[in-house]
Amino acid sequence: MLTTDVLAAYERIAPHTRETPVELAHLPEAVWLKLEHLQHTGSFKYRGASNRIALLAPEEAAAGVVTASNGNHGLGVAAAARARGIAAEVFVSAQVAAAKARRIEALGARLHRAGDDPLAAELAARRTAAESGRVFISPYNDADVAAGQGTIAVELHRQVAELDAVFVAVGGGGLIGGIGTYLKAVSPRTEIVGCWPENSPVMLRCMEAGRVVEVAEEPTLSESTAGGLEPGSVTLELCRAVIDRAVLAGEEEILAAMRRLLHTEHWLVEGAAGVALACFLKEAARYRGKRAAVVLCGRNLSPAVLDRVLVGAVG
Repeated sequence: MLTTDVLAAYERIAPHTRETPVELAHLPEAVWLKLEHLQHTGSFKYRGASNRIALLAPEEAAAGVVTASNGNHGLGVAAAARARGIAAEVFVSAQVAAAKARRIEALGARLHRAGDDPLAAELAARRTAAESGRVFISPYNDADVAAGQGTIAVELHRQVAELDAVFVAVGGGGLIGGIGTYLKAVSPRTEIVGCWPENSPVMLRCMEAGRVVEVAEEPTLSESTAGGLEPGSVTLELCRAVIDRAVLAGEEEILAAMRRLLHTEHWLVEGAAGVALACFLKEAARYRGKRAAVVLCGRNLSPAVLDRVLVGAVG
């Protein structure tokens, strides 16, 4: 993927997506927050889905698309498909929150449950797409999807001059891969910091191994970044090329970050956004006096996570 791919994606989807604002917060260290949780469907995933769907040939669009998702990508594909007037089938695993599943169906997509984890649902969706001759839109293993996510960086570079670092949660790697690809070209000074929950550092361990490996995971508040990588994922090498530093956060640190953001900025975000903020807070002293940004990538909390955030967050 090239910088020109990200710029082309930006021009392609700008009429259909929101340019999300940035906000300077003091938590207590100064940090710029990229408010991507205000994007359509409540997540950055709408960008990548919109770009991929915009690139469908007429015959591909007529056949409809297939995808797999823990929730946010499914919402993005469902919404983007509806906007273009095409059919979408979304595979979800047993881990998907019921509220997200209902929202995907409400956007007009056909829901199909398969497997106990996101990777199993993804592999089942790929098989179905191949058998039916439809396009499969990967949550991350697609350069056009990653280019769409990278459009966040086009906005951020314009919004915050001389950015020293950006903190981004990492799941499948499309978000940080797209952001990093653009910023490495236009702002080499900007450090790309990958952020993981300690309970699910899948991409990090794959990067360390130099190949896709199975990684033991524990439940995490960062539901959107959980799950294994598909073999041959294009994002592995992309992440290895753009990520400068890796930071991990524990579950209590993620929860505390989400609560702090709610208290101080009155933003309620999902666990993946909490991971990025928690990792910045751990490293805040390192960036004192510098210009750092945190991508608040989504706001779609499951009821269980919402309850954990709110209990103890009041008073």
